[in-house]
Amino acid sequence: VQLVESGGGLVQPGGSLRLSCAASGFTFSNFGMSWYRQAPGKERERVAYITNVGGNTNYADSVKGRFTISRDNAKNTVYLQMNSLKVEDTAVYYCYAPRYNSWGQGTQVTVSS
Repeated sequence: VQLVESGGGLVQPGGSLRLSCAASGFTFSNFGMSWYRQAPGKERERVAYITNVGGNTNYADSVKGRFTISRDNAKNTVYLQMNSLKVEDTAVYYCYAPRYNSWGQGTQVTVSS
């Protein structure tokens, strides 16, 4: 199982970013996927989850209404669209495949003016 994140970077407060996670080594369309994040000095927290065909999603309260998780099973990719970013969204964001307890390497998101 391999998960490779991309799309992180530096953005001003109120800005947007879209993260991508390309998955390989398993039948992607059969399993739910998650995004987590970890800020300096804090525990890793789940940001969003999506079921295998994308019919159901759930979000941490801190990102509801601002972040959207989606997936393209034809491309074996899960996305995290992040809008109205806040300084407190600064963290390393990780893609996670719960069925395989497998993590990506993470991508840094920094929200700063």
